[in-house]
Amino acid sequence: MVNRIFLIAVIAGIPLSVLGSLLHWPSLIMFAVYCLTIIALAGFMGRATESLAIVAGPRIGGLLNATFGNAVELIISIFALQAGLNGVVLASLTGSVIGNLLLVGGLSFLIGGLKYKRQEFNVYDARHNSGLLIFSIIVAFVIPEVFSMDMDEGKTLTFSVGISIILILLYLFALFFKLVTHRGVYKHKTDEAGEHEEPEWGAKKATLVLLLATIAVAYVSENLVHTFEEVGETLGWSELFIGIIIVAIVGNAAEHASAIVMAYKNKMNVAVEIAVGSTLQIAMFVAPLLVLLSLMFENNLTLVFTMPELISMVTAVFLTIILTNDGDTNWFEGATLLAAYFIMGIGFYLL
Repeated sequence: MVNRIFLIAVIAGIPLSVLGSLLHWPSLIMFAVYCLTIIALAGFMGRATESLAIVAGPRIGGLLNATFGNAVELIISIFALQAGLNGVVLASLTGSVIGNLLLVGGLSFLIGGLKYKRQEFNVYDARHNSGLLIFSIIVAFVIPEVFSMDMDEGKTLTFSVGISIILILLYLFALFFKLVTHRGVYKHKTDEAGEHEEPEWGAKKATLVLLLATIAVAYVSENLVHTFEEVGETLGWSELFIGIIIVAIVGNAAEHASAIVMAYKNKMNVAVEIAVGSTLQIAMFVAPLLVLLSLMFENNLTLVFTMPELISMVTAVFLTIILTNDGDTNWFEGATLLAAYFIMGIGFYLL
């Protein structure tokens, strides 16, 4: 049923997106059309990556899902950078971090926990990810804020570029550690659980769907960015709220859906890998990559967030670590994560 709705949304949304941009339809209408089209396209990307990942195991499956899910947000952010909307880009990065940890993680734990009393996942992976979360958010994002207080713009940019290179290198090392040198070393009983599944699509079809969906998302995203300013003025939304809530939810729609479905199937290793792995990829790869790409544009991006953004990300990290470090979860822990997300959402709306 959901897949049929997504198909209809794509068939109707892409022509409407083209017509609306050519005929200059009202920004508010086109904003809704673009968002719904991107969410539907993200659904197809999620199904394609799930098909490719079924035979690859939870770690690689979660990585694939997070990577192609974050591709949507990366595309939106690049066009936002080009348009000089650096505040929206930083806000969308913040929204991805708190959205993946609190919204995606919370919904996964809640919906999975309503079906199963207890759900377990690999505790060794959880502890490994905890260290990376503390490093990527608290060390790499808080330190630039503190040091930049005594730096001019040029030094702040140089510092951000240096941090970005280190983050990308460490992220690549982390992948090499988990997928090559220590693959299978930290096994958990949940790694052996699960039944054999057949992929929905073959490798060729899944790859073709991914390619076409990514091209379509790139086109629609470019048009979406041009509606932000007028929509914000019309609805009274700040640049911060658009980035943190709207762009983050639309950009991460694919992994949102996939993680929840995996939790409902009691495949918590994949669900947690999507939620936490996607956060790590945003913080250690997407954010620093955007800093480096911004050097090609007139307005350069630095890793200096606002205080509300930093406090929200740090809070989300500590809450997630406390609830996941035991490798066990339930519906109430999911509700706790969701409550934290809604409190932050209200705060950013009122700012």
